[in-house]
Amino acid sequence: MDEVSVVVPNYNGKQYLQTCLDSLLNQTYEKLSIILVDNGSSDGSLELLQKEYPQVKVIAFSENTGFCHAVNEGIKATKSPYVILLNNDTEAAPDFAEQLLDGIRRRKKAFSCAAKMIQFQNRTLLDDAGNFYNALGWAFARGKGKDASLYNREEKIFAACAGAAIYRREVFEQIGLFDEEHFAYLEDIDIGYRAKVQGYQNWYIPKAEVYHIGSGTSGSRYNLFKIRYSSRNNIYMLYKNMPLLQIIINLPLLIPGFLIKTIFFAGKGFGREYIAGIKNGFALSRKAKKNGKKVPYRRKNLPCYVLIQWELLVNIVRRIVN
Repeated sequence: MDEVSVVVPNYNGKQYLQTCLDSLLNQTYEKLSIILVDNGSSDGSLELLQKEYPQVKVIAFSENTGFCHAVNEGIKATKSPYVILLNNDTEAAPDFAEQLLDGIRRRKKAFSCAAKMIQFQNRTLLDDAGNFYNALGWAFARGKGKDASLYNREEKIFAACAGAAIYRREVFEQIGLFDEEHFAYLEDIDIGYRAKVQGYQNWYIPKAEVYHIGSGTSGSRYNLFKIRYSSRNNIYMLYKNMPLLQIIINLPLLIPGFLIKTIFFAGKGFGREYIAGIKNGFALSRKAKKNGKKVPYRRKNLPCYVLIQWELLVNIVRRIVN
């Protein structure tokens, strides 16, 4: 059995696949099984895979089932103790998998380890050095757009970007897989949050480098789909992971945080979509309560909640100086 597998979700990403898969097939870690999960592509992706990459296992759906469902099915199809998730619009450095595997092996309490994501077009600039979340309800990528050479130290992070990260399978078995209600966006913050509640850690491993085009599926940084789903999922994630008392404690920060975001997106012409997403998030939260999706509060996890709350506050400052 291979020690690590790579799952690549794909939706109409034919133009990126050759670069991504060739980089995976030329890794220094040679015992690497690759699974590509296709979400109903109509651009010839499957034909390319069949012709050029017969060694890649393909799981194909007839329609777009969302990022979370795709990667979950990919994870289920693996048996390795570690699973790497990698976006299709990437090029992995030759020792990418080896460095991620070494990083998570050394961190016994690590649920995930994030790679150093560098901008594909300008390889001196950073795209993501770990994902963070703060008490204003803001998620952000550390170091985005900054000099990549400034982020060369391993650090604890709030969560790993699921676009290029390794995960420990046994923790999935404890906390569950990606929440498919998210469909896409903030699912990686959510699962990292759930792991932290149980006392696990998430780390950034800068020696594992990957070059990322960005918005390869959604098409742009700001669009109606992304903004609506991001605000929807943010409300849902907060409700699901925070005990009631923690929600009350954070309300004086969450309310202005969401108000600032509303004004920001209104200025870009997306205010209505952002508010619609928030409304959908409350509806989804009510559904989660009925379906038992809310993470149950357990007294033994109180020290974890205290640490998370401190991190949420510290991350306000980190966002300002990021």
